[in-house]
Amino acid sequence: MAGSTPLPPDSPAPATAPAPAPRHETLTSLAAQVAAIDELVGYARASIRVFDVDLGQTGWNSPARTDALAAFLRARNDAKLEIIVHETRWIEASGARIVALLRRYSHGVTVRRTGAEARSAMDPLLIVDGRHYLHRFHIDHPRAALGIEEPLGAKPLITRFEEIWSTGEPGLTATVLGL
Repeated sequence: MAGSTPLPPDSPAPATAPAPAPRHETLTSLAAQVAAIDELVGYARASIRVFDVDLGQTGWNSPARTDALAAFLRARNDAKLEIIVHETRWIEASGARIVALLRRYSHGVTVRRTGAEARSAMDPLLIVDGRHYLHRFHIDHPRAALGIEEPLGAKPLITRFEEIWSTGEPGLTATVLGL
């Protein structure tokens, strides 16, 4: 970094950001969900798990969000972004930044399509590091639950995500998109 002073070799590594204070909120608008997703992505250290119908409603292709996702994927070689959607058409047609993430970080990004057993699921989920979550109760309504530092609240959502993920079929790949 220009203008910064390097740490002496025997100095401890800089401390990571302190954990956020635990909280639970009910969100009632898509705008609040977009802000919450951005906040949650900022907390991510190891994994981001997303289930949505198509990613089209909550800002997944915005420059700020995809920059934050890229920073997350660069921070650790084992960082994982797992996305499962009912349809990949929106990502293919309107998600150029998401597709670019998939191409650049193919080792850490997986995009799948739900299988027949999960097509009736209509409650988008975002789970970060198994500790933070956003659960939209139904795609047709903007009401959602946000949990920060709530691993017990995240646990049933992790199970739900894993059930949906287990039905998954190939979605998009870094090499053959849209086929």
